[in-house]
Amino acid sequence: QMKEGKKVKYLIMVSHGQFAEGLKDALSMLAGQREDVLALGLQNGKSADEFAEEFSNIINPICQDDEIILLGDLIGGSPLTTAMNVVSEKGLHCTIIGGMNLPLALTTVLMKDTMSTNDLVVQILNEATTALRELKIENDEDEDI
Repeated sequence: QMKEGKKVKYLIMVSHGQFAEGLKDALSMLAGQREDVLALGLQNGKSADEFAEEFSNIINPICQDDEIILLGDLIGGSPLTTAMNVVSEKGLHCTIIGGMNLPLALTTVLMKDTMSTNDLVVQILNEATTALRELKIENDEDEDI
């Protein structure tokens, strides 16, 4: 257990393939290695039941007092749906967001312990949406015309 008697807010990411683990790896470069960030991917050829078992194992240390912010790659996808079922069966306190990306995950890690979960959800959805936009390469020669 990480902190005796202190409730922990975990970030758990689930995805198809290596996406969740890749995001966790990218997060460790930006926010350091953290014990409160977990990731699990449904690997090609694995069943939802096998994923459920693996997910159940990684969240085993999480207590009733703790909190989970669960990010999934696709709403309606089996990794997120399966993870939601497992969390629900265990009766854990969980906030769920579908459609994860790196800005969303990073904001979650950096802000999750400084604000209420409701405020956090507003903030991270706002950040994730703001982080999505088309960029254009400016060409210097065009300005002279």
